[in-house]
Amino acid sequence: MIVLSPGQAHESRYVEPVLNAVRIPRRLVGRPRCRPGQLAGDRGYSVRRIRAWLRAHHIRTTIPERKDQIAHRHGRPPAFDRNAYRRRHVIECCLGFLKECRAIATRYEKLAVRYHAMLQLGMLRTYLRVYLSNTP
Repeated sequence: MIVLSPGQAHESRYVEPVLNAVRIPRRLVGRPRCRPGQLAGDRGYSVRRIRAWLRAHHIRTTIPERKDQIAHRHGRPPAFDRNAYRRRHVIECCLGFLKECRAIATRYEKLAVRYHAMLQLGMLRTYLRVYLSNTP
């Protein structure tokens, strides 16, 4: 799922729309799951609104606390799984691969529809590169 936003808008504003669009297919028959089991995010997602929304939807979080939140915290700290947080590098590498496409990195396309298409082509290119590198 891709949500395009203005450049000045912080990405944490778009957590709910993206997670509401998630569809995780099941191995056997049945309707797809609508919620991930866990979300790993950086310190930018350590906002009370996001944590409350994730808690209400029974999604476990792996988000480190910001230093200002640690100083003003009352009660126990939120759970933090270091191993799950380290697996975030897969997403960061995916974004790095997308930034290799010059048209995506510099945003030559000014219309959102065309930029969205370029992102989809970049993701397809990355997927095919990974898929075809594993075949004999």
